[in-house]
Amino acid sequence: MTPSVRLQEMIRVIRSARTQGEERGIIQRECADIRAQFRQGDNGERSHSLAKLLYVHMLGYPAHFGQMECVRLIASPRYSEKRIGYLGAMMLLDEKQDASLLITNSIKNDLSHSSQYVQSLALCTLACMGSAEMCRDLAPEIERLLRASNSYIKKKATLCAVHIIRKVPELAELFTPTARSLLSEKNHGVLHGAVVLITELCERNPDTLNQFRKAVPELVQIMKGLVTSSYSPEHNVAGISDPFLQVRILRLLRILGHNNETASDAMNDLLAQVATNTDSSKTAGSAVLYETVLTIMDINSESGLRVLAVNILGRFLLNNDRNIRYISMTSLQKIVQTDHNAVQRHRGTIVDCLKDQDTSVKRRALELSLALVSAVNIRSMMKELLIFLSTCPPELRSQTASGIFNAAERYSPSKRWHIDTILHVLTTAGGDVRDETVPNLIQLITTASELHCYTVHKLYRALVKDISQQSLVQVACWCIGEYGDLLLKGECEEIEPVQVTEDDVLDALETVLQSHMSSPATRGFALTSTMKLSTRITDNVDRIRSIVSIYGSCIDLELQQRAVEYNALFKKYDHMRAAVLERMPVMDKNSPGHTNGDTSGEIKEPDPSKPKPVEAGLLAEPASQVCDLLDLLGGTDTPIQPNPAPASTATTTSSADLLDLLGGLEPTPVLQTVTVTVYEKNGLSLKIQCDRQTETEVTVTLISSNSTQTDITNFNLQAAVPKSVQLQMKAPSGNVIPAHGLGQVTQTVLLNNPNKVSLKMRIRVSYSNQGAVHQDTVQIDSFPSPASQPSISPL
Repeated sequence: MTPSVRLQEMIRVIRSARTQGEERGIIQRECADIRAQFRQGDNGERSHSLAKLLYVHMLGYPAHFGQMECVRLIASPRYSEKRIGYLGAMMLLDEKQDASLLITNSIKNDLSHSSQYVQSLALCTLACMGSAEMCRDLAPEIERLLRASNSYIKKKATLCAVHIIRKVPELAELFTPTARSLLSEKNHGVLHGAVVLITELCERNPDTLNQFRKAVPELVQIMKGLVTSSYSPEHNVAGISDPFLQVRILRLLRILGHNNETASDAMNDLLAQVATNTDSSKTAGSAVLYETVLTIMDINSESGLRVLAVNILGRFLLNNDRNIRYISMTSLQKIVQTDHNAVQRHRGTIVDCLKDQDTSVKRRALELSLALVSAVNIRSMMKELLIFLSTCPPELRSQTASGIFNAAERYSPSKRWHIDTILHVLTTAGGDVRDETVPNLIQLITTASELHCYTVHKLYRALVKDISQQSLVQVACWCIGEYGDLLLKGECEEIEPVQVTEDDVLDALETVLQSHMSSPATRGFALTSTMKLSTRITDNVDRIRSIVSIYGSCIDLELQQRAVEYNALFKKYDHMRAAVLERMPVMDKNSPGHTNGDTSGEIKEPDPSKPKPVEAGLLAEPASQVCDLLDLLGGTDTPIQPNPAPASTATTTSSADLLDLLGGLEPTPVLQTVTVTVYEKNGLSLKIQCDRQTETEVTVTLISSNSTQTDITNFNLQAAVPKSVQLQMKAPSGNVIPAHGLGQVTQTVLLNNPNKVSLKMRIRVSYSNQGAVHQDTVQIDSFPSPASQPSISPL
């Protein structure tokens, strides 16, 4: 029986094992026999034993005991043993193994061997597992083989040189002169290796890149020869002449032509020729065209050539292969910002990809469709996106809704269209929208005063139809509370009016309050809406009082607090209820302290030219008290003017009753908050104020302002405290401080001091101003005392 049959017999027995335990037993017996063969010395069976061990290694079993046998076989004069030894070295050794150093001398000797096949074995092994030390020792030998006359050896030496450069980059200069001469070779294998070598050299050294830009005409001629060459069975793949070499040359041209007008001009004609003459019906042709497109987009190409590249990607979108469609959309996504009009021509095809069965293709099509939305096509594109939203997979619903909101806010043709679009999204995917959607939509509705009647009718119908979409229900409850009187009138020109009674509205709100699908926040909206209706209806006030009183003992603390305060309005302050619950003023999204869900906005200073509300002492007029309470509920844009007349006794009593809204609070003057400047440099001022302080907890606010002529950007605060103190920094209001003191950035810091040690805090300030980056450290050894003022919970 021949040795090869013994290997085949071992493979057959291992494959016939019925259990893993039986397989391990066979492997253990074979490994024991292999060890015995290795110990017997030179018996002519070592190479066959190592071959069997390599198969065992391929199965995942330990084979490290064959490493030294690989070293011995590599030094053997027999080609059959040397071949198995080199194969074993590539599989069992790496640069971390000490045994790899033992074969350096054998590889050096074999690189000078008279047989090209032995030289090939040494080159392949060095390129596969050569360490940095081996590469340094053998680099001169590789450089010598690059100039050999044998194309077979030259090809492998070129790829070995690539490995050496990756391992030891400083050796790149050794191969630069020879690499240029390899471009004159006719052998495709050598040319392929030469292009890979030049690409590696150009990516690692800008000076080398400038040198090889002179070789662009040679590369263009080689590429033209491939494109126009006749049929060659040796290099032809699906009708394309050596597509592997073409792809490599195109990648090198992309590197050489990047940000270089001369090199780009030299290859423009070639790229146009490749783009027009390459057949894309086969995968090989599509690969060449795709690399051509990437090259055109990355160099300083002509505008017509870029349009041609976009058209090629558009054709890829019609390909039956989903992988080709996917990479086409990925490429279009990268260039849509620079060549928007060219991509717009393929909008219909891109939208059709939203119907693809593959989720990854759908995601790419969605991203590209959102990028193509403009003021011209907003209506047609939004129609397609809304259809997609109703059928898209759950994992894409949130992304789709957010994209529609952003596009609608940016390109909305009218407020009614904007409101209808957002309501459609909330009706379809209300559970997948972001938290800031509700306040943003409320702000939009308040500014569209002419659409209040239309909006409240539409939202009421949506609420009656479905209360599962929490965001939609919250907006509907808010609108019914604000504009319930318009709903009850039943007069609306924009929509077919529906006669709604007071009981119908209250039934809808009570259904929301009692539904198990309603979140605590939604119930809060519904309860406040019910309370506001007490001033907008006339016949069901007692029912509203009954509904509110039920939730005075609710287990949810927020609802309980709201109900208690609303009951107080019914009982002690019924004369103020109409003023307190009047319609909210128009909300300005950019008003001070109001970000409307946008955490990136800066808090702006109020205009000093406007009168300020009274900050200290008791207010003089009952009307002022009402306005102050309204301001407590959410702010009013109308400043309150102090009355110069002295306050009457009745005024004082009314003020005391107002402050006693929650029971037992004495009227005390509102004190000015104490702020201390801890840092002032380069126009940046950092102040600290203490908002709350107990025996173990301190809440402070860091306030930053900018008095320079330009905005301060990349503003960042970092804080450190003693180890016994726990520190929590909340998100800042922004990272840009407007110039001229027109805005502030605030950040709240919570300190927990359970051991009651002396509080100290060190703050690192970093920011950019006028192109300069600044960084300073501030030590805070004491904190200001908090202001003593009454605390009234908002209704």
